[in-house]
Amino acid sequence: MFDLLVKGGTLPDGTRADIGIVGDRITAMGQLPENAAQTIDATGDLVSPPFVDPHFHLDATLSYGMPRLNTSGTLLEGINLWGELREIATVDEMIARALDYCDWAVSMGLLAIRSHVDTTPDHMRGVEAMLEVKRIVAPYLDLQLVAFPQDGFYRTKTGRENLLRALDMGVEVVGGIPHFERTMAQGAASVTELAELAADRGLMLDFHCDESDDPMSRHVETLAHEVTRLGLGGRATASHLTSMHSMDNYYVSKLLPLIAESGLTAISNPLINITIQGRHDTFPKRRGLTRVREMQAHGITVGWGQDCVLDPWYSLGTADMLDVAFMGLHVAQMTSPAEMARCFEMVTTQNAAIMNLPDYGLRVGAQASLVVLDAAGPIEALRLRPDRLAVVSKGKLVSQRPRNDAQLSLSGRPASLRRRHHTGITKA
Repeated sequence: MFDLLVKGGTLPDGTRADIGIVGDRITAMGQLPENAAQTIDATGDLVSPPFVDPHFHLDATLSYGMPRLNTSGTLLEGINLWGELREIATVDEMIARALDYCDWAVSMGLLAIRSHVDTTPDHMRGVEAMLEVKRIVAPYLDLQLVAFPQDGFYRTKTGRENLLRALDMGVEVVGGIPHFERTMAQGAASVTELAELAADRGLMLDFHCDESDDPMSRHVETLAHEVTRLGLGGRATASHLTSMHSMDNYYVSKLLPLIAESGLTAISNPLINITIQGRHDTFPKRRGLTRVREMQAHGITVGWGQDCVLDPWYSLGTADMLDVAFMGLHVAQMTSPAEMARCFEMVTTQNAAIMNLPDYGLRVGAQASLVVLDAAGPIEALRLRPDRLAVVSKGKLVSQRPRNDAQLSLSGRPASLRRRHHTGITKA
């Protein structure tokens, strides 16, 4: 007997399978007997592994307008504004905002988040708050924390000391921001020291790297070298990489094989980068997205990240990773069926690989976390960004909503707005 049975769902690869759950594990898949304490009827619905966000800032989320608005819309004003906010935000207030966001995320089927936490201020209230959030949400949401020196590892007097303090407090990923150091040389030096720190401590590494319109911001080259030298492989990630959208094509033809050789993974944040990059341009105006398709063509694992929701950098956001993928596929022009299916994978399996999540996926023995969507397949899910009919986290049904089917009567002709599955466009 199963504790929970998800019946009749369609998996992302198009196959249909029942999913039997005992405790917090998937114990059976296929055509299963209806012998369960609780059953979810997923007939005609997409059943997916949970959504994953590998790049976010929980310490700043839901703070839009505090203490003022980012009137220029630029990255640098956002950083300055955050510098004001982090000095007045209390531990309790940051915990409350972050928990509100986590609740919102779970309702959208987002069950794993990697969040950068600012280690710049000596008071370390942000680190204290996010560690408490991690403890609270652990039963239903996997939260990884990155020690992130927002104002620079070397650029601030206690930047190095505070990052080490954060790691000693329990933050498990080493962060950095080499393009924000005082000189290119200091940026490169920070990459080397932080990579060695991650290697020595056996930790993962995730840098804000080359988040700039400057084509000469090339710290990813140094990062790829250090990842290769230290054998960090898939433990290391470069986030943003927006300078690559302005780089000379010949240089990129050298760079991409080096990144691929290193095993370095990459995260693009389409909603945020197309909003805050290119602000100094007139026309033609650059849009700030890194070279996603080109990296994937070299075998580099690339994911989509949310980055911000209602904070000093971004005035919108819904915790819906399908919104992120939807925007990403447009800006990256990934519109073939195979590419759209890949965009869905980028907010599920690819992001899970970037975060090195154990036991992720829809298979026997995996952790029993999944989401049931009111769509026929991944491409339709991207097109509709549909309701999450059920969310299961670690074997427990944590969110459920009724199907919202409108009924129309037009010119005396009754019609249903029940979704119409066009199977010819839902498969890669």
